[in-house]
Amino acid sequence: MVRLLKGVFRIDTMMGLINLEHEHDFLNELTYFRCGAAVPFAGRFRMIDFTLSNMAKSNISEVAIFTRNKYRSLMDHLGSGADWDLDRRHGGLFILPPDWNDPTDISKGDLSHFHNNRDYFERGKSDYVLISGSQFISNTVYQQLFEHHLETGADVTLLTTTYQDLLPEHNGCIKVKVAEEGSVASLTNDPKNPHVFSGVYVIRKSLLLELVDECIADYKNHFFMDGIKANLNRLTIQSYHYDGYSSIINSVDSYYRQTMALLETKSYKQLFSDGEHVLTKVGNQAPTKYSGESKVTKSLVATGCVIDGEVDHSVLFRGVKVSEGAVVKNSVIMQRCTIEPGARLENVIMDKDVTITKDQVLKGAKEQPFVIAKRRKI
Repeated sequence: MVRLLKGVFRIDTMMGLINLEHEHDFLNELTYFRCGAAVPFAGRFRMIDFTLSNMAKSNISEVAIFTRNKYRSLMDHLGSGADWDLDRRHGGLFILPPDWNDPTDISKGDLSHFHNNRDYFERGKSDYVLISGSQFISNTVYQQLFEHHLETGADVTLLTTTYQDLLPEHNGCIKVKVAEEGSVASLTNDPKNPHVFSGVYVIRKSLLLELVDECIADYKNHFFMDGIKANLNRLTIQSYHYDGYSSIINSVDSYYRQTMALLETKSYKQLFSDGEHVLTKVGNQAPTKYSGESKVTKSLVATGCVIDGEVDHSVLFRGVKVSEGAVVKNSVIMQRCTIEPGARLENVIMDKDVTITKDQVLKGAKEQPFVIAKRRKI
């Protein structure tokens, strides 16, 4: 039963699931040592922060994460879930790495996660499950999505959005053709269709488990493709259109493009709108120090940095040091990097704890930025 609070729907009858199984190492050097969901983004966040924050702000009090490999960094970032108010006695945050103990298990792909963690869903008190990945970046709450799902009586409701300017990252996305009254007529990979499935959808828990059993029995390996898309004619599937700011990050060039887009005031304000905070792991660094010789223009600079050189149109994460005479332009510099005197960087993505020594010159292209893996010294 859906409860009411001050005249609006409460969605604490819905549990959250962040399914990372099919999100491969799409960011090259940035995912050498971590999964894509743990990649730093927008100066002080990780990509998973946006999905997790949306769930937390939507009063979803039990959230599970399916992850298969390179999840140490993710676990370190999420901890107990306290920064998202998910360190709870009942419910809370569950990171569910692969732990296959059933020798008779024939499940594959993300279906093996559902099979081996079935008790998580059966013990949960929620009647509905909201499933998402980490590649869809938005800042919203899911109340209206859930209301739409209940009001239409749909089996599944997909969160969709429209991109008038289709970019390379949209090519790999599922496109939605919507019929009358918002019902989904087809799911395709039509490169000209601007209606994109975000990867976020709502489904009744009992139906989810029923479809999981059917897919496993038929030796399938992808819950959404084999359980939902393949049953489009059998299920009632609705579309809920999201018209807020969003982006999809599934490659190095899309990561760089969407990071640079946040240096535009309009885009930044749309993503980080007033009253809709994105939650992340708390840091306690001192304010950034700018020397008299420093020059910083049109950039995002996090706390704990020391800027003695020049920074232009760039994003600097916490604890970055830019020495006197160094120039950083059109670049993304992650935590605790050091750029020594005279070094020049342009169109560079630099992972954590990298040192660029004196007078080095590194330059990539806007279409193909130069990426440096973490803990390197150049």
